[in-house]
Amino acid sequence: MTEKFPVLNSTLAPAALGSLIRQQYGLSDKIECRIFRLAMNHLYIVHDGGEKYVFRVYTHQWRTRPEVEEELRLLTLLKEADRPVAFPIADRSGACIQEIEAPEGTRYGVLFSYAKGIKTAGFSPETSFLIGQALAKVHQSTENLGLKRISYTIETLLRTPVSRTKAFYHQNISETGFLESLSSFLAVKMEAVDPGSMRYGAVHLDVWFDNLHIDDEKDVTFFDFDFCGNGYLCFDISYFLFQLFATHPNEADYEAKAAGFIKGYETVTVISEEEKKFLPYACLAIMTYYISVQCDRFDYWTNIFLNEDHLKRMTGNLKRWMAYQKIEIE
Repeated sequence: MTEKFPVLNSTLAPAALGSLIRQQYGLSDKIECRIFRLAMNHLYIVHDGGEKYVFRVYTHQWRTRPEVEEELRLLTLLKEADRPVAFPIADRSGACIQEIEAPEGTRYGVLFSYAKGIKTAGFSPETSFLIGQALAKVHQSTENLGLKRISYTIETLLRTPVSRTKAFYHQNISETGFLESLSSFLAVKMEAVDPGSMRYGAVHLDVWFDNLHIDDEKDVTFFDFDFCGNGYLCFDISYFLFQLFATHPNEADYEAKAAGFIKGYETVTVISEEEKKFLPYACLAIMTYYISVQCDRFDYWTNIFLNEDHLKRMTGNLKRWMAYQKIEIE
C-alpha cells in the first residue's frame, strides 16, 4: 500500500464540515457551510435557516489547545459582561472546541456567533466615536485580567521578531536594517514607560476595520481575538489609530476619525497622559511583530505577495506614520 504523502496545510471540505457541525451542534438538515477565507486560519460561514455562524478552523500547530481555551475564556467573560464581541458557542455536550483529524494532524475548530452588520473602512467620524466607546467597554473588562498566553513585551514584539524577519529575507537589505534600528529605538521607549501609569491586562492586538462589524451605523461588534494576549491596553488604541492612518491617505479625514475615536473612548474611561505619550510608538512595535508573523507563516498562508516589495510597502507605512508623528530614530 502506498503511504499517504505528508501534508502541510489542508482545506477541509465544506460539505463534510457542515455535516460535522450539524451533528455536533444539533443544527437542522438545512445547514449550509461554505468557505469564507483561507488565511492565517480557515473561516467558514454556516447558515441554518435564519441563523448565521462563523466556524474557525485553526491552522495545524498554530495555537495549542490551552491557548485556544484561553481565547474562548476571554470571549466568554466578555459576553457575560455584555461587551460587544462575537462569542464561542458550545456544542450539545457543552464543549466549545472540536478536534478534527486532518491529513496534517489535529486541528481545532470553534463555532462563533456571527457579528451583525458589515465590514467597512468607510465609516464616518460619528461611527469612529462609537468604535472608541465599544473598545473602551471591552477594556473595562480586560484591565488586570491575565491570560495564559503570550505577553507582549520588548522581547516578543521587537527583538525576537526582527531576528526572524532578517532570517526570512536572508539578504541584508535596507528594510531589515531599518527594522533593526527601529526595534532598538522602540525598546528604549518601552523601557522608559512608567508601568504604574499604564493600564495592563488582556489585549486584542488586532483591532481595525477588518475585525469589527458595524450594524446600521450604530452597533459595533469585535471579533477575531486570535492574537489576544497580555499587554498595555493602549496597544489596542495605538494599533487602531495606525490602521486608520494607513487606510486614509487624506490626513484631514484621518484626524476627524481619530479624534472621534479617542473622544468616544474617553466618554467611557480615561486614557492616561503616559498612555497618550506612548501611543505613537506602540503601533510601530506591533507592526514589527506582525511583519515577522507573516514571515513565520509563509508556508501555511497563500501570501505570495510576501517579497521585498511588500516589505518596502510595509516599512513605507511605518515611515509615513513616523513622519506624521515627527518621530526620528535617535
